[in-house]
Amino acid sequence: MRFGFTEEEQRFRAEVRRTLRTPDIRAAAEAATGADGVEPDARPLYRLLGRAGLLAVHWPVEYGGAGRSATDAAIVAEELVRAGVPDTFHVNSIQIVGQFLLMAGSEEQRRRHLPALARGESFASVLYSEPDAGSDLGALRTAAVPDGTGHRISGTKVFSLKTRFVDLGLCAARTTPDAGPYRGISLFLVDMTAPGVTVSLVPGIGDEHFHRVDLDGVRVSEGDLLGPRDEGWPLLNEALAVERTGLDYHLKAERWLDAALDALTDTAHDISRPDHPDHPDHGEHLERIGRLHGALAADEVLVWEVLDGLAADRIDQLATAVAKYHASELAQSVANWAVDVPTPAQRSARTAAARVLDSAYREAPGLTLSAGTSEIMLRIVAASLDSVSQEGY
Repeated sequence: MRFGFTEEEQRFRAEVRRTLRTPDIRAAAEAATGADGVEPDARPLYRLLGRAGLLAVHWPVEYGGAGRSATDAAIVAEELVRAGVPDTFHVNSIQIVGQFLLMAGSEEQRRRHLPALARGESFASVLYSEPDAGSDLGALRTAAVPDGTGHRISGTKVFSLKTRFVDLGLCAARTTPDAGPYRGISLFLVDMTAPGVTVSLVPGIGDEHFHRVDLDGVRVSEGDLLGPRDEGWPLLNEALAVERTGLDYHLKAERWLDAALDALTDTAHDISRPDHPDHPDHGEHLERIGRLHGALAADEVLVWEVLDGLAADRIDQLATAVAKYHASELAQSVANWAVDVPTPAQRSARTAAARVLDSAYREAPGLTLSAGTSEIMLRIVAASLDSVSQEGY
């Protein structure tokens, strides 16, 4: 169990913070932050981060990384969010698609895609969910039909983020239709500019927009197949466990709680306002803040237990399910409480805290759905407990 960082890790964190405080990165982060349902293009910011060497520090040098540890990569992820960097490009391009390429990609695929992702010159999206299947890949309908030495993919994907800005899609498709719900699934790297790819917006309330991707006979080569044919489900299971560290949700909860405290502090001088310390309702705020801080501390332990396991090449499906469930539920709870903290005057003035918490409230409903619903996480926990109880007999 981790209870601190080494001196080298602390020095590295300080170096990352200094880099993120430079004027050009701070200005680009501000420009890349969405508000009022408007989603800016964050690619200029990520090109700066790529040039600073901050996007894929744990990747091997030959693929554009710095050869640092998985712990250092988690430190970077923490500091990016704390510096106000929108993290979806990092999560999708580096933590999910890049990790897939490291896990299962061929040498040619790694050299073709990873360096550009690490430099912030290329971006990726995840194409899993479908209109009638949701997050249940067992109901997947998108099909990849053999076409010479490659395949043609047809189907519809929904609820992907940043998709209109990306170059590459990681697509799950059926290559053997009658093999069973979780068999016969393969993974492909799709050029999002290829003929037959149509990207459109899905109406929503968040500042980050969901997308619909229609694939109409999109040609992919043999070299675009990621991993063995028909073996996509085992790869997805392993990658989803890596994705479910809970770190990104934990950092959202931390940022949103800090914003709520900023809003309360900003108005505490005015005793006539309900959030002044002498107002009766302020005691309820203090109690809730204390409980949320306690939950956040527990959440950090759960998250770093998973991260330390991954750093040691251990993937614990139960630990990742617990961490993802707790972190996403906590972030959602913080957002739902904190939206009422800013005063009408703060909302009218569009203070930084008010804008952050308004955006958080609109983002929060999706947190317990993405990367596996809370119900699925609880099912994984229940299955693990059931397995333990059976072993006891």
